[in-house]
Amino acid sequence: MATVGKERETRRRRAATTAALLAAVTAAALAGCTNGGGTPDDGRGSPQERESAAGGPSVLAVKIDNAARARPHTGLDAADVVYAEQVEGGLSRLMAVYATRLPETIGPVRSARESDLELLRQFDRPTLAFSGAQGKLLPLIDKAPLTARTPTNSPDAFFRDSGRPAPHNLYLRPERITPKAPGEAALTTGFRYGSAPAGGTATDRQTVRYPAARFTFTWSDSRDGWLVGLDGTGATTAGGKPVAPATVVVQYVKVRESAFRDFLGNNTPYTETVGSGKAKVLRDGRAWDVDWKRENAEDGTEFTTGDGTPVNFAEGQVWVVYAKAS
Repeated sequence: MATVGKERETRRRRAATTAALLAAVTAAALAGCTNGGGTPDDGRGSPQERESAAGGPSVLAVKIDNAARARPHTGLDAADVVYAEQVEGGLSRLMAVYATRLPETIGPVRSARESDLELLRQFDRPTLAFSGAQGKLLPLIDKAPLTARTPTNSPDAFFRDSGRPAPHNLYLRPERITPKAPGEAALTTGFRYGSAPAGGTATDRQTVRYPAARFTFTWSDSRDGWLVGLDGTGATTAGGKPVAPATVVVQYVKVRESAFRDFLGNNTPYTETVGSGKAKVLRDGRAWDVDWKRENAEDGTEFTTGDGTPVNFAEGQVWVVYAKAS
């Protein structure tokens, strides 16, 4: 009986210790969910950004075809951010990021690239919708901190448009994989919005060239945005509405060869989005030459003037075009 009593007392003490540890962990977690007295410029982003990073809902990112036969795009105007990158053969592809609203349909949807994994690390467990990827890249996607959605694992979310030629006819119904928009707090891009910085140069047009693709942005007072030209043709939605982001960023980055090639043997360029360099920010019909910095893949990208002052973007859609640094 004495032995039984000792065992009971041991179990009681262990239970008490466990309860105390759980209470301490819970208190620490609750404290971590608060602002903790930090200022909005404490280097860790806004409280909303930290809430998202702590496990809140995250963004939907969709890989979008940008070949001539894939246009006009559907749902592109609803994206909060559109990233443009170079792919095989000097062509371009888009990644549209959705947080504040979801359109009924997005597309055409195309395949993922290795660079996407680094770019998406700035978000907390994003959902990446894409048509597929080459076999050697799939294990890297499986290991990445994201949720992959493809026609294979989410067949009811994708459909083919019989009026368009394959492979430029795959579309996504986003509500079937993301029931509702996660909200602005999920946009942990590091971007800041507000009044324009001082200075700048009056600019009505900016062009970015890839070996086999071209982006042109033309300021429109009536649209209060930059009309997008793709390979010399004005970009519109499937409904005929011009695509006109409020802010355009031309970000000069290192573009190198990757370990992957397409079925024709063309090397897949790898766009490095972690690091630092120069950029040009376009808003309100003006342009600013600025610096960019992204220290770690988990961080957003900071844009500052020469003296270190943060550069605000205009409220509305942002396009980031990655251009090869000279």
